[in-house]
Amino acid sequence: MKILIGGKGRMGSLIAQTAQAQGHEAIAQVDAMSLDEIKEKPAADVLIDFSHRDNLGWIIDYVNANDCALVYGTTGLDEDQKQQLYKLAEDHRVFYSANFSYGVAVLQEALRMLTPMLRDSFDMELVEIHHNQKADAPSGTAKALLEIMDPDDEYKKVYGREGMIGKRGKEIGVHALRGGTEAGEHTVYFFGDNESITITHHATNRQIFVNGALKAANFVVDQPAGLYDMRSFF
Repeated sequence: MKILIGGKGRMGSLIAQTAQAQGHEAIAQVDAMSLDEIKEKPAADVLIDFSHRDNLGWIIDYVNANDCALVYGTTGLDEDQKQQLYKLAEDHRVFYSANFSYGVAVLQEALRMLTPMLRDSFDMELVEIHHNQKADAPSGTAKALLEIMDPDDEYKKVYGREGMIGKRGKEIGVHALRGGTEAGEHTVYFFGDNESITITHHATNRQIFVNGALKAANFVVDQPAGLYDMRSFF
């Protein structure tokens, strides 16, 4: 495949290196300030982006102009930006996920099974940990887990606690830790009477996300127009 990569940071560079090692052609790494670099490049088969939500505009323009597939993993999108992606998927192949780890996808499936059995009698909390350069909090993956834990938005989301907060209500505590070079950890706690259940996914480096993104690219490039995610692999 000919792959265009959004972003020139560490993640983009790792995608380029891994794609080349797998026999693909990484035609360029670009952002909004360097779009002139792709004018003389061949059209990409797929565009992979993990950069910044501010790049979404030119990414959509490129996909529309070149009819290429899109693998999109940038987090922190607002509702309007999500709707733009959904609209794009009406006529193009879009693979969109907040997390491209297969292990996280399995964690999400486990929560879909466990949460309905536990949430009426157990308190739920969510903790996520990421490196000190991450811009958004809570993480996109944490938000995706929350949607599974509370699909009907019945619980108040409490982002940290301080002071005389009183007894717990119908709520889910959400806590974001930032430090060092942590690639990502997500832990869901279920606290019951005299018992608890804890489920954790820990990423040791970014390579798992790169591998997942390239797996998604290999998959989506041969699909009809539509919106795909990690559940497509199950």
